[in-house]
Amino acid sequence: MGYKCTRCKQKVEVDYEYTGIRCPYCGHRILVKERPTTIKCIKAD
Repeated sequence: MGYKCTRCKQKVEVDYEYTGIRCPYCGHRILVKERPTTIKCIKAD
């Protein structure tokens, strides 16, 4: 799953077993999940 660091704006792949939740580039611990650019349309009945 892709994440982005809030400090250095680098794309990060998180490996929970090895590094935990931390940016490998700057060490910052706040990451946000990248959202897709496409819009989903769901029909409600």
